[in-house]
Amino acid sequence: MSVAWRFLLAALIVAAWCRLRGLSLRLAPVEHAALALMGITMYSVSYVFVYRAEMYLVSGLVAVGYSAAPLLSMLGLRIGFGQPITARMTLGSALGIGGIALVFWPEFARLSNSRDVSLGALFTVLAVVVSTAGGLLAHRNHQRRLHGWPTMAWSMGYGGAFALLTALALGRPLAFDFSPGYLLSLFYLALFGSVLTFGAWLALLGRIGPARASYVGVMVPIVALIISTLFEGLAWHPLTALGIAVSVAGNVLVLRNTPREEAMPEPPRYSRLRR
Repeated sequence: MSVAWRFLLAALIVAAWCRLRGLSLRLAPVEHAALALMGITMYSVSYVFVYRAEMYLVSGLVAVGYSAAPLLSMLGLRIGFGQPITARMTLGSALGIGGIALVFWPEFARLSNSRDVSLGALFTVLAVVVSTAGGLLAHRNHQRRLHGWPTMAWSMGYGGAFALLTALALGRPLAFDFSPGYLLSLFYLALFGSVLTFGAWLALLGRIGPARASYVGVMVPIVALIISTLFEGLAWHPLTALGIAVSVAGNVLVLRNTPREEAMPEPPRYSRLRR
């Protein structure tokens, strides 16, 4: 239910922004179908799996799972779009996974050998796979010039609606927490954690492709560690510094252009969207 409220609210915020800017929300039926599939994977199923995974696992293991997203994206691009897999990208992604594993290695020591751990690992794998599929669908939509704020409003709306219908189908009560703490966290996740974050990420995806854009799965835990150090007094382990160094090295390999790589063309600024 929280996934549903989060993305339904985010969709309303984006739709209001489109109205304010005079951007039309009218799309063709085939475009709605493409956005619904993208929204269900990117804004619904993957997040439900993440929320479930963190009921059983420490956050570090989930972070390591998402650090594998660049490798999965490369495989998806190879299978679905015929793009070659470069050795540099593979090495950079491997360094990212290894670095995040080192960062959270002390946390892994607190894992138990219960069945709950296996269940959490399964949810993590499913979350990463579905999220990667959502990124590839977004890439396909971008190639078809189906991108911009109006498309994000619809895709988030479809994702939130799917999560809501799934919860009701599973017998979950139509509940909402009106406490100030929940309302504040919901608004934060909808605006900053969804609208602004995905707006930036989808723009990044359009410029450098889903494989390199998915490297945020490696960098987000590092940013979280820095914030935790500044505001929560996180005590660093020697492996923490080593892991960050390895991950940053992988980041340099993944994002660095080489002379043999063609510069990606600047995507059109919502040229297909009608006012």
